[in-house]
Amino acid sequence: MLSMWTSVKRLTRLLMEVLLEISRLLNTGLDMESLSICVRLCEQGINPEALASVIKELRKATESLKTTENMTG
Repeated sequence: MLSMWTSVKRLTRLLMEVLLEISRLLNTGLDMESLSICVRLCEQGINPEALASVIKELRKATESLKTTENMTG
């Protein structure tokens, strides 16, 4: 049973590495932790397109805040 668990963990790690490489090729800007969170959310039924929209909006808001801070500070 332990060896099966080890195999599952190895396969999961390999899958995440492949997804991270695809993510990098697509220039998503996601790191391993962020990508893992996105995968878990999708596994729990979150719509991937809606999740992508939220990430884009958060990035826009963050960039806007940075610009505002640079102008005032």
